[in-house]
Amino acid sequence: MTDDRPRVLRRVGVLLLAVNVGLALLKGWAWVASGSLAVEGEAVNSLADSVYSLVTVAGLYLTTRPPDLGHPHGHERIEPFVGLFVALGIFAAGGTVLYQSGTTLLSGEASVSRGPVAVGVLAVSAVTKYGLYRYVRAAGDRHNSPALVATALDNRNDILTASAAIVGVAGATAGYPVLDPLAAVVVAVGILYTGVEVVRDNMGYLVGRAPPEDLRGEIVRRALAHPDVEGAHDVVAHYVGPEIDVSLHIEVQGDRTLLEAHEIETAVIDAVRELPEVDDVFVHVDPREAGEWKADETVEDLAGEPGGE
Repeated sequence: MTDDRPRVLRRVGVLLLAVNVGLALLKGWAWVASGSLAVEGEAVNSLADSVYSLVTVAGLYLTTRPPDLGHPHGHERIEPFVGLFVALGIFAAGGTVLYQSGTTLLSGEASVSRGPVAVGVLAVSAVTKYGLYRYVRAAGDRHNSPALVATALDNRNDILTASAAIVGVAGATAGYPVLDPLAAVVVAVGILYTGVEVVRDNMGYLVGRAPPEDLRGEIVRRALAHPDVEGAHDVVAHYVGPEIDVSLHIEVQGDRTLLEAHEIETAVIDAVRELPEVDDVFVHVDPREAGEWKADETVEDLAGEPGGE
């Protein structure tokens, strides 16, 4: 992890909170001015964004605190729980909008007035969310933050839902009021789908899923790059929170001294730990005479060229 990670994550969290509060107020005003259900759905969505942005700021503050006696590996493992809280807010917003739009469609009482105000506000929202998505996703990927990646996905989906709302409001203003609640349904479905994405990604961090194949391959190649390492087996890499723990056995000639074996082990640990996603590395040295050398097809596959070529 990079040294500036805590500062960057906290700064991004505060920016998200400020922007989402501003958009919630702007959309709320547009909803009152237009009476549009699609805009109401967007206002509810931004209100939910504001609530979970506040939680995200608090969560990022906790996760970026330095290690202490009670948490010797730091507090980053809190982040997936922050992501799941974000998902709860997303589901609540999506369910509310879906209920209201469905009720309006069934009653047949859809009506919209002064659509241009709503269209302008939604257009501003879409452009703002696009900028937020690019910025937050880049920060989340660069600093391996599941909370920021979850928030970026929500911002990406907000672009689509705002666009759907624009179509609905414009159509309703043109004399087709049913398009407004229909657009609100699209907004709701988009919101709910984002919630599913967030849950899926963060559950992977919590249940210890394996990292992507290209990263596992890089771990194996770094271990085998040492000139005294003859092979490797039983390589296990898995997420512990947003970070990766790695354990593996390396094979060396048995005539090495204890000091030499220790130096080989340390060099392999350092090489693998240089990967920004990796936290802890555990290496077991197997000398030939121990009879523990063995073929490992998984390692052989991962040790190929990057991309599997």
